[in-house]
Amino acid sequence: MVGRNGLGAIFGFCIGGGVAVQGRINGALGAELGDGVAAATISFGIGLLALLIAFAVSPTLRSGLGSVRTATTDGSLRPWYLLGGVCGAFFVASQGLTIAAIGVTAFTVAVVAGQLLSSLVVDRVGLAPNGRTPITWWRVLAAGLGIIGVVLAASGRDAPAPADTGVPDYLLIALPALAGIGLAWQQAVNGRVGAVGGPFPATLVNFTVGLIALCLFDTYTLLTKGLPTQFPTTPWLYLGGLIGVAFIALAAITVSMIGVLLLGLTSVAGQLVAALLLDTADGRLAPSALLSCAIVLVAVIMASRASTSSADDPRS
Repeated sequence: MVGRNGLGAIFGFCIGGGVAVQGRINGALGAELGDGVAAATISFGIGLLALLIAFAVSPTLRSGLGSVRTATTDGSLRPWYLLGGVCGAFFVASQGLTIAAIGVTAFTVAVVAGQLLSSLVVDRVGLAPNGRTPITWWRVLAAGLGIIGVVLAASGRDAPAPADTGVPDYLLIALPALAGIGLAWQQAVNGRVGAVGGPFPATLVNFTVGLIALCLFDTYTLLTKGLPTQFPTTPWLYLGGLIGVAFIALAAITVSMIGVLLLGLTSVAGQLVAALLLDTADGRLAPSALLSCAIVLVAVIMASRASTSSADDPRS
């Protein structure tokens, strides 16, 4: 029988696969529009619209949202737990602000490094609903292996040369690293909201806050360039928001099962495996992709065993 950690790991892989597919879809939409943040705004908007329709027809979902409102009012759920969507919006904005300058490889490594190292701290302070998990050498080593796997995967991909912006690289690297730190925090607070009202009320709050933040991020572009002159007519380019609803809701459940670090590692593994399959379908599989997947899978096993040992230790 699959245990709690095993089921959570399966969910984490599914989340990572969804993230990879959504990234391809939103990337293609952004290329068509010439504005990656606008593509993400459209994706968030479609996801939010689908959620609003679901809440309109489901009394159960509305009841869960009412529980979140009540818990926020009486102080049992802190108001800043509702701001997880800002981190998702900041992540998308940092893509548009830094990838052209530092390249996809550096961006990906900085985000994952920030996310996994931050996950150790977030788990330690007990921000996620599963409680506190101590920082151990095994967990630190698992996070390090995860970062190494992503470095290997990213370095095996061909990418255009980064543009010279005149801004020091260390400042440009800091932005995606902060975005990665925010992703770990987002998963934890979404889990808190989900524990009160359920995964879909948590997802509705995340999408609402994220869409508002994205609109603010994209205001400058809209004021200077205006709206896109035409929108793509290919239907699948608009599926990113629906995929996002699915994996954000699933993450709100999963983080309470396995914690933030293991969720981060399993989702990274899922992203690498999904990217491997997508690259294979496109006929451009990099030899380093298989090795990077294997390294991250080893990191997942190590973190899972370390989490199990910590849960069994009464001193933790």
